[in-house]
Amino acid sequence: MHAPSEEKCDESKDSFYEELEQVLDHFWKYHMKMLLGDFNAKVGRENIFKPIIGQESLHQDSIDNGVRIVNFATSKNLVVKSTMFPHRNIHKYTWTSPDGKTHNQMEHILIGDGSQV
Repeated sequence: MHAPSEEKCDESKDSFYEELEQVLDHFWKYHMKMLLGDFNAKVGRENIFKPIIGQESLHQDSIDNGVRIVNFATSKNLVVKSTMFPHRNIHKYTWTSPDGKTHNQMEHILIGDGSQV
């Protein structure tokens, strides 16, 4: 399952995160939570989102899907670990345009300790 792309309607995006929340809520409370996937989300480095995202994102600013993943992570006591560790930009890319000119970090890893769900 992957998140709807940025241009999809809000209802489609809301439905994705509602379904993801239902799946996550089925896990035992004391287990570590780890979500990996294609969230179609450019997560930026906005100060307002610290410490959920860190400062190592490929992108400066979040798009709507990026804000959605940060809000979801916050509500479930998760952090976006894919934006927390320094790497060369070439190692952050998870999507490259067919012409090879545009690179994005759209897939992410969310981790939580299970203390809240």
